[in-house]
Amino acid sequence: MSCDAAASVAFFWLAATGPMAPGPGPAMSPPPSVASEPLFVDIVARAKTLKAQVDAFRGTDKPITPAFHAAVSALSDLDMKGHLLLAQRGTDGDLKCILRGISQDLPLKLAAVDAAAADRKARDTALRDMSYLLNDNVEVITAPPAPPA
Repeated sequence: MSCDAAASVAFFWLAATGPMAPGPGPAMSPPPSVASEPLFVDIVARAKTLKAQVDAFRGTDKPITPAFHAAVSALSDLDMKGHLLLAQRGTDGDLKCILRGISQDLPLKLAAVDAAAADRKARDTALRDMSYLLNDNVEVITAPPAPPA
């Protein structure tokens, strides 16, 4: 599956709460979790912090600061770094692709927030979408890895 296709199904991947039933053939073990590795711990911490800030912006006219822009850009860069690290390891899984997708989507979500600055309802919608993406950033890293299909 291409990274673009995997990123587009990230929502459905996250919705799976239980372990997958093994199919016919030998049981495959899940890939090792990266959730405790420093890079991924940093991504999770930053995404949680930014999500809290995004949620605090909702329903207000509080301006989006240059520091917030820089923090979103830095998280996007870290997500891409995570993608590249997993690619370098030869990891052929959804997480690698989802991190790339999130890295690409974060600047787009931020641009949507900026574009909607004059309309509180549109801004709140854009902030909600960014909040969901930041939450996904946390969940894809902290979710237990599933065995390969």
